Amino acid sequence: MTLPIVHHPDYCADLPVNHRFPMDKFRAVAERIVAEGLLSGGKFVRPRPAPAEWVALAHDRRYVDQVFGARVPAEIAREIGFPMNEEIARRARCATGGTVLTGYLALEHGLACNTAGGSHHARRAHGAGFCVFNDVAVAIRVMQADGAIEKALVVDLDVHQGDGTADIFTGDDSVFTFSMHSEKNYPVRKVPSDLDIALPDHTGDEAYLECLLGVLPTVIERARADIVFFNAGVDPFLGDRLGRLGLSRDGLIRRDRYVLETLRAAGLPVAGVLGGGYSTDIDELADRHVTLHREAMRLCDARRPVQFAEAVICRPT
Repeated sequence: MTLPIVHHPDYCADLPVNHRFPMDKFRAVAERIVAEGLLSGGKFVRPRPAPAEWVALAHDRRYVDQVFGARVPAEIAREIGFPMNEEIARRARCATGGTVLTGYLALEHGLACNTAGGSHHARRAHGAGFCVFNDVAVAIRVMQADGAIEKALVVDLDVHQGDGTADIFTGDDSVFTFSMHSEKNYPVRKVPSDLDIALPDHTGDEAYLECLLGVLPTVIERARADIVFFNAGVDPFLGDRLGRLGLSRDGLIRRDRYVLETLRAAGLPVAGVLGGGYSTDIDELADRHVTLHREAMRLCDARRPVQFAEAVICRPT
């Protein structure tokens, strides 16, 4: 089983010195994936920047045009937290196109991962919280419009509640949104998902994993989805600048392993996106993020058939 990994050099954009968002992590994630030999065929799959028509399937067209034209009102730019220039707009388009491509590759291969994505605070009307476009929502809408899928499940394990995703899909029975997050973290005003689990500060590995193991099979049954988008944010980590849940590195590994194994055992295609992670130590942060790609590759290796004299094709189950 092949693991396609999607990346674009423009996932990185220049930010002012000492900006709070660790933009360089996207470059560092890609470098670490290459260094660890995680690429199937030795290269990334490169996406096209998402066109306005795609993005407008999930966002208000007026806001989409503002971003594409670098004319975002100052008050919205402040809520997003980025200087809303042409470079940031291209970065958002590339990351969104990357998640769309990751979704299609997941349908083809059973499992695929992006090196960006998970911008779950971007709502229908506009972006927020370092999120310009909601790439997962756009991907789902593009795939639905194309007839590739009917129903989708979003498993969001970022430390922050997926308010933007919930906002976009409120009242839509074709998309099941599940968010397990820190109760007292951003955003202050949370938009209800189909299922929210709000955890207390310092939850720790065992309580966190016990909760996840207890709920994920039910979520899968309720969603009855054709594809799953997994937001593997690493900000629940004990040492994360914005995290509060107290997970260890081992806890993050066990979390991602359980989610990927459980979803694939249920026969579901899985598109993994990076999600949140915040640290001034970019190398440490990138290493944390690549947990998703390592665990995805480990699962693919476990499903790879024994090679005989002729090639054997391993079909996703």
